[in-house]
Amino acid sequence: MWFRKSLSIAAGIGLAVSATAASAEIWRFGLEEIEGSVQYEYAAEFKRLIEEKTDGDVTVELYPYGSLGGLTDIYDAVQGGAIQLAFGSGFLGGTVPESQLFSLNFILPEDEWLTTKQLNSPEFLESDAWQSAFQDRGLHPIGIVPEGFQVWTANKPIRTPEDMEGLQIRVMDNRLLLETYRAYGAQPTTIEYGELYSALQQGQAEGNIQPVFAHEEMNFYEVQDYMIFANQAQFVATAMTNYDWYQGLSEDRQAMINETADELVRYIHDVQQELNDKRLDIITENSDIEIVRLNAEQRDQFRELAKPVREVFVDEIGPRGQELLDLVLGLYEDIE
Repeated sequence: MWFRKSLSIAAGIGLAVSATAASAEIWRFGLEEIEGSVQYEYAAEFKRLIEEKTDGDVTVELYPYGSLGGLTDIYDAVQGGAIQLAFGSGFLGGTVPESQLFSLNFILPEDEWLTTKQLNSPEFLESDAWQSAFQDRGLHPIGIVPEGFQVWTANKPIRTPEDMEGLQIRVMDNRLLLETYRAYGAQPTTIEYGELYSALQQGQAEGNIQPVFAHEEMNFYEVQDYMIFANQAQFVATAMTNYDWYQGLSEDRQAMINETADELVRYIHDVQQELNDKRLDIITENSDIEIVRLNAEQRDQFRELAKPVREVFVDEIGPRGQELLDLVLGLYEDIE
């Protein structure tokens, strides 16, 4: 099915490539987010570095959210080879179920740089379990990008699970997120990203979960009264390539991609922190939204409710799921 979809997308992309560009080597990068987002800033710097390192022999074309259709269309396109690179995050769980690992709450530390550094370490990124999870689906992961903490918004303050009881909160179409928020007592619902603002405005959803920059750039904060920082999970995206395309590159080209991804680890961490800080300032300066920050005792109440969902992940994924969960918990076992 995804081959047929990718052929259609490829035809559409092909019409946009000029005769001049056709003589160059084109790498197409599909993004889940709009221009100005964390993913866009990553891809723009990736583009700059690759084009500089190849003296312009490679042109990297960026396709922000909406250019290729919905999120699953992006994954279909990179799987089928219509595009060479893409980002995948929460919705990627339907394509790479193991990637739902990052949908689990309270498995990563509150130290954001430590999270970024460790997830991009060879111990995790190059592990057989993580690599094979993608390669089995025709993909190859090159980097992991935590984009900041997932922040709740609602029209009432949430400090305890009792406060979340019955809340119709929008989550991505991901079983672990659904199970997690049911465990918290909420009524999670799935709504397409592009339709979320109107859903919040019209009351079809009462709450939302996004990194700060997404709350701002999509104006979700305009139709919510409270922004709640529980530091329960970070929004984590994986930069990936089509597996066959990557394997078909020369060793020098592969090394260049890996080197560039390594260079971007610190860069994008600093960018996302600055971007989220600035976007939070914009939100507070342009609205009456109230900021709520959970303390350790309040976080622990949610942490205990979230722990059983780890078994849901393992049951769904199998031995590889247990291996990945043990691996990520082991990276941070001395932190919290």
